[in-house]
Amino acid sequence: MTTTDPQTGTPARAGARLPLLDVLRGVAIMGTLATNVWLFTAPGSEASFLFGAQSLGTLADFRESPSAASLGEGLFLFLANGKFLALLTLLFGVGLAIQFRSAARRGERWPGPYKWRALFLFTEGLVHFTLVFAADVLMGYAVTSLVVAWLLTRSRRARDAVMWTAAALHAALIGLLTAVMVLDPAAAGGETPPEVVDLYAHGSYLDQVAFRLDHVLLFRAEPILTFALMVFMFLLGVRLFRAGAFGDDAAGRRIRGRLLVWGLGVGVPFNLATTLAGPGLALLDRYVAAPVVALGVIGAVGWVLDRANPGGRAVTAVSSLGRTAMSGYVAQNLVCVLVLHGFGLGLATRLADSGPWWVMGLWAALCALLLTASTLWLRRFRAGPLEALQKAVLARAPGHRR
Repeated sequence: MTTTDPQTGTPARAGARLPLLDVLRGVAIMGTLATNVWLFTAPGSEASFLFGAQSLGTLADFRESPSAASLGEGLFLFLANGKFLALLTLLFGVGLAIQFRSAARRGERWPGPYKWRALFLFTEGLVHFTLVFAADVLMGYAVTSLVVAWLLTRSRRARDAVMWTAAALHAALIGLLTAVMVLDPAAAGGETPPEVVDLYAHGSYLDQVAFRLDHVLLFRAEPILTFALMVFMFLLGVRLFRAGAFGDDAAGRRIRGRLLVWGLGVGVPFNLATTLAGPGLALLDRYVAAPVVALGVIGAVGWVLDRANPGGRAVTAVSSLGRTAMSGYVAQNLVCVLVLHGFGLGLATRLADSGPWWVMGLWAALCALLLTASTLWLRRFRAGPLEALQKAVLARAPGHRR
């Protein structure tokens, strides 16, 4: 029997999972890989985003130099860039709302023990940043979650005020930076320094770790720059969840229909315009237009799932990846490091002149690996490796309800 949540006023079934959320998380993990794989394969790898943002192909490159390769790379990046990062951010907000609801049912103080979960997430992100990938998102999510967790104890009016204020501040900041990049094209990025390219092509693993630690503030610029956006997307996720947007009922389908129409109908043309404009609008493209499209992705995935076989292999595989999202996120970056960097197989350097098709093939192969591994893992275990570790650690945290 469905009950009404006393804190949120939304119908909910105790202990029930929302299948759409697992599928969306799986899609978000594959989508973030679709962007990150280009960072790993670019000259200078992850550092190319800081020193040579123009090294990533866009549809603007196809306009200037038409070819099948530039069109393929431009379309691939257009579909991926920023959309799934925004989707993943929103889904973290949904997860926070679910945890708040569970704590309210158990009569627990909030945020209470949640601070230990946020600390674990930050520590995990710090380790991931240091040892694997400089563009880690977990640290930023941990800090944002503490702010939003506190806001969940405030009134809806207060949350809405913070949400829209954060959106306005983010838009103003990106608008200002975009104006600087348009007026001064050199600010939009250049070539990655040769010594940085050589570090990732031929340097040792420890040299790369040291490089990340030496440039920690530069590498942490994105979560600082997008903090207001993360607050907005977290709170938007809370709002959509409480409105029933992810439910398997008429109300959920109606909300997702609106997201599909407005997210894709408005977001895609806007995003296409910012992409074709070139590097000067790169920040507007990734951090303003793409989040709008992400809302349409929720609607599109929901539309497909409503018409798919819920027990089919494809849905099961993507759902399994979503249930092990944290493990999948770290694993995909770890595999890329071992396969592409110089101290590993070094494929990024060996295949540097082979065009973009092999990068797309690598993404498809890694997605197949993640989907297969997560499906097989969940046949034997109840949670992913990192999810299980988190649960074991938090079980020993002060205030944990046993």
